[in-house]
Amino acid sequence: MAIRIPIGRSSGAFACTSTLRQAATATAGASCRLQTRTFSIQSQRVAAAAAPTRWTATKNSFHTSTAAAQRRPVDKDGPLNSSDQPPPTDFGALDVLGNTPVPSTSVDICMWSGFQLNNGTRVTDGSGVLLVGGEAFSWRPWEANSKNSGNKKEGEFRLLNKKGQWDVEASTLGLLGLLWPRPDLLVLGLGHEMRPISPELRKAISALGMRVEVLDTRNAAAQFNLLATERGVDDVAAALIPIGWREGVGAGTGDEPDITHE
Repeated sequence: MAIRIPIGRSSGAFACTSTLRQAATATAGASCRLQTRTFSIQSQRVAAAAAPTRWTATKNSFHTSTAAAQRRPVDKDGPLNSSDQPPPTDFGALDVLGNTPVPSTSVDICMWSGFQLNNGTRVTDGSGVLLVGGEAFSWRPWEANSKNSGNKKEGEFRLLNKKGQWDVEASTLGLLGLLWPRPDLLVLGLGHEMRPISPELRKAISALGMRVEVLDTRNAAAQFNLLATERGVDDVAAALIPIGWREGVGAGTGDEPDITHE
């Protein structure tokens, strides 16, 4: 049996087939272009990874301020230029007393039974020192207390009164009364510990027109060194007892190995 195919329908089928072929060709072209673009992007990434220097050079392009990028130029051989770094801090320049000469009577060493001064003078017989006007004097205030007690044995090596206050005769500071102008401040070093001074002693020092600062001997020596360097030896005086002083015993003699450095 013969089948008849309408001519009109056959033409439509051929047209449809042609359209499908054109669509397939376009899809293949788009796919080829997409693969080409993907390959190009991957090539750019590989090139960027292989050239880190180029990436470092372009990293600053993300900065929003052109002026800031110009102020911080990138050095290919290292970090920022040395001219852009802040200058190093010179701590020696901050010491305002660095070039000031140290007084010759400043205390270099506090020993158990005496002192060593900056000029080389050593006191190792258990005596204290009175530093005033750039001069150093041996100071033994307990001897005046012993004479005034009426009983040498009872008053020997005693610097405390019955109330536990540090108390010496006003005559032991008589040298300060001979000076004019007098120092503005007297630094008292009472040995290895600090105690209150008696009202009578404080009144006697005030009568000389001087202020008094009471410390243990180590801190008193350091305070005198600082103030004498800063203000001068004419404005500050010091009266120091050895750090080895013990009430009723004294400070001993000749123990040079026992040294405490200031």
